[in-house]
Amino acid sequence: MHDLNDVTPGDQRRAMWLSTFAFTICFAVWMIFSIIGIQIKAQLGLNDTQFGLLIAMPVLSGSLIRVNLGVLTDQIGGRRVFTLVMLCAAVATCLLTYASSYWVFVVAALFVGFACGSFSVGITYVSKWFPTSKQGTALGVFGAGNVGSAVTKLLAPMVMVAYGWTAVAKLWAIGLAVTAVIFYVFTKEDPSQSERRRSGVKPMPFSEQMAPLKNLQVWRFSLYYFFVFGAFVALALWLPRYLIGAYGMDVKTAGVIAACYSIPASLFRIVGGWLSDRYGARVIMYWTFGVSVVCTFILAYPDTQYVVKGIEGDIGFHLAIGVVPFTVLAFVLGFFMSLGKAAVYKHIPVYYPKHVGAVGGVVGMIGGLGGFILPIAFGALNDFIGIWTSCFMLLFLISASSLAWMHFAIRRMERRHHPSLAGETDLPEIIDAMATAGDGAKR
Repeated sequence: MHDLNDVTPGDQRRAMWLSTFAFTICFAVWMIFSIIGIQIKAQLGLNDTQFGLLIAMPVLSGSLIRVNLGVLTDQIGGRRVFTLVMLCAAVATCLLTYASSYWVFVVAALFVGFACGSFSVGITYVSKWFPTSKQGTALGVFGAGNVGSAVTKLLAPMVMVAYGWTAVAKLWAIGLAVTAVIFYVFTKEDPSQSERRRSGVKPMPFSEQMAPLKNLQVWRFSLYYFFVFGAFVALALWLPRYLIGAYGMDVKTAGVIAACYSIPASLFRIVGGWLSDRYGARVIMYWTFGVSVVCTFILAYPDTQYVVKGIEGDIGFHLAIGVVPFTVLAFVLGFFMSLGKAAVYKHIPVYYPKHVGAVGGVVGMIGGLGGFILPIAFGALNDFIGIWTSCFMLLFLISASSLAWMHFAIRRMERRHHPSLAGETDLPEIIDAMATAGDGAKR
């Protein structure tokens, strides 16, 4: 771990809050197609498949680029990489206004996605300013920059209605470029970079940085993030369609409920970081997956009619989740997902303090791909099964699998570190009964 003796609280706060602000603006730019894509579709006469590919490009590229950007941050420092990423995304966003054909829009959208790659840069940069005991809180605050999606959803429609989608692209590009300048001017190189420059030590080779990816544990963390972040993004995109189809809501009402889910699910990430520092990330992950399994199981239950043969005739039952219970369950699910998002990244600097960029990049990439893959899977399940709640059936399977893998991995680690636990069991009375029965059979 690098030396933090020369780091002041002011330096830490500046790094954390400026990174959070920059990530919020990046996330707002990353979600820009959710608004301007509507007018672009009409302008180019796109079909639904072309439209879906266009709005998915930033999600895909923003996820895939995270690994390389995380490694590059470890190599040359987050201050420079973060600034460069913002400037590249700002140029790509501005170039959208000059595009005239569909495939030019697609290519530009790929580079707009670089804005989301800033997540792995910020995670690596911010973690280097804080000791292990405070990294959970700091990374939770940074991760709350996900609220940038709400910034675009609330402000971009007003600008687009008044001045057109090109005005949104230009203003968001200018805002990102200005943020890049502010970030570079007012931040400092992280302590590990400063120490490396003073000592003349060369950066860790790329192959060595990627070495931890051989560990199965990294991919277990990635599965966690696939659910807590990927499913969060997927539900934020899918909920309006789900509410309109399953409950017959209008677009405005469905949008409000979806916003009530997505905004708290971003901001409570700060709480998740603080709780991870105070009680441990493992405890928070148990709560996250435990509650998620219960919520998704209930939400997955379809609207069902039962007929029971009674003594005096048939008795009918109707089981369905109303709008109010659905909203409450969705809010609870989003809340615990937000805690889990912070808890996953609390693990990484603890287990891999010298490889935060590579490991954090891979975990972030898998989580981002969840936001790309799951909405497609939700639609496919609707077509194949024909039940609206099929999306929650899939989320139940993912959350239950994650909980089971986590629990058995932890038990295995406990037995490895404490061999005396190998003979213990959660239900010792069953073992005793089996041993007694075996002795009886021998006699």
